[in-house]
Amino acid sequence: MTQCHDMSKRFDIPAHDILRNAGERATPAREVVLDILLDAASALTHQEIEQSARERGLSADRVTLYRVLDWLVARRLAHRIAGEDRVWRFNAAGPEAHGHAHFHCTECGQVFCLNDLQPALGFNLPKGFRFERAELTIQGLCPDCAKPVRPGKKK
Repeated sequence: MTQCHDMSKRFDIPAHDILRNAGERATPAREVVLDILLDAASALTHQEIEQSARERGLSADRVTLYRVLDWLVARRLAHRIAGEDRVWRFNAAGPEAHGHAHFHCTECGQVFCLNDLQPALGFNLPKGFRFERAELTIQGLCPDCAKPVRPGKKK
């Protein structure tokens, strides 16, 4: 299983340069939020992004963060993943961001990208329909949560 951002395979380009290379304006909020997503080991909730942004010195309200996240998703610099708990999670979109599956740990709530699992979409839509995207989320336990608990130890 590959996490969205395995720490051994981080993006090599800083957030500022990614925004500039995309022909977009690199505002402080966009840079900080994209940098948070680039550093993340798994997809993050809005609340986690907000907390991390505060820790990095960004004083932006919730609405601004939602707008920045929507802006990044619209430009395919980030992707949004629907959680089983009805909470959106976000992650930076790299070259592998094209249609891939996600894994949602039902114990800890983390969401991981499964970049090596490319869902086969073999179907025909009715006439007049146009396909844009599909989401596949597999539910289960991540490696940490799936470890057997030893007697006398609490998980």
